[in-house]
Amino acid sequence: MLTSRNIEILKAIVEEFIDTAEPVGSKTLVDKYDLPYSSATIRNDMATLESLGYLEKPHTSAGRVPSNKGYQFYCEYLVDKEEDEEIKYALSNIFAKESMNIEDAIKESCNIISDMTNLTAAVLGPDASEQRLEHIKLFPIDHKTAVGVFITNIGHTENKVFNFKEDVSLEDIQNCTDILNDRLKGTKVSGLKDKLEAIKPILNKTVKRHEMLFNAFYGAFVKFATETIYFRGKSNIMYQPEFSDVEKLKEFMKVIDNSKLFRQLIDPQSDDGNKLALKTKSGSELVWLDDIAVVSSDIKVSENESAKLMVVGPNRMQYDRVLSLLDFISEEIAKIYK
Repeated sequence: MLTSRNIEILKAIVEEFIDTAEPVGSKTLVDKYDLPYSSATIRNDMATLESLGYLEKPHTSAGRVPSNKGYQFYCEYLVDKEEDEEIKYALSNIFAKESMNIEDAIKESCNIISDMTNLTAAVLGPDASEQRLEHIKLFPIDHKTAVGVFITNIGHTENKVFNFKEDVSLEDIQNCTDILNDRLKGTKVSGLKDKLEAIKPILNKTVKRHEMLFNAFYGAFVKFATETIYFRGKSNIMYQPEFSDVEKLKEFMKVIDNSKLFRQLIDPQSDDGNKLALKTKSGSELVWLDDIAVVSSDIKVSENESAKLMVVGPNRMQYDRVLSLLDFISEEIAKIYK
């Protein structure tokens, strides 16, 4: 059980380390934070916080730095969300564009957050792989172009523009679409590629330009079954002191370049003994693993689906600012897009 003095000292250490990236000593706390305690008392409390796992002592310094457990406690009980009016103004201008759909608004929000926080931001789209195909509709634009619309059983929609190398007749497009709707309805999105391979002989017999249409739909199904992850500002992590170590930087890039590893990182339930997680009262989720922190917020994009808007960076990030921005975006999108 932490005392009020322990908590006051922990809060000061977390905020000082976030600002400076330098281990914090008792003298700094006395001089800068005007704490009404002696240096000896503060050192004793810092030792207590270290023994309880809230602080760590770097080998090369007499000062202390927050541990992930310390950050977790800070974000749960001590963080004061900072209102960043400059970023909120930029975000408000996005949401004022009536022609922008919700997916584009989320992506543009991701861009602004990354640019103005100098952190990596990401959007993880809905995972459609376990949904089932309900209907395909192909809209011809001209003899070499068509727009395909794929709808799943829960209403998830994907659009795909088909650019054919040769002319394709309306009859071929309609025949192909009819066969696919008849044979693929109810198929899991993750199984569409294999099912399409199985019905290729039927397309061969019925559709003149079967090879061209088959290849077009095969490519669309591969894209449909792949998780949608959008990143902005991957290189921002290079300018953080924690990642001046090339090996640490390589590990970070390996995680965010691999969708499976990244999903495992942000999943609070994944089995990793070093991981800590927290869900705030406003619904944001935080995950800490080694030197990486992820702050995310779920945003509904349809009646049955949500996307995740995330900020990824060192565990020494400005949580007050990041949490405030994610809350603001969630509230604005809910208000505007209902």
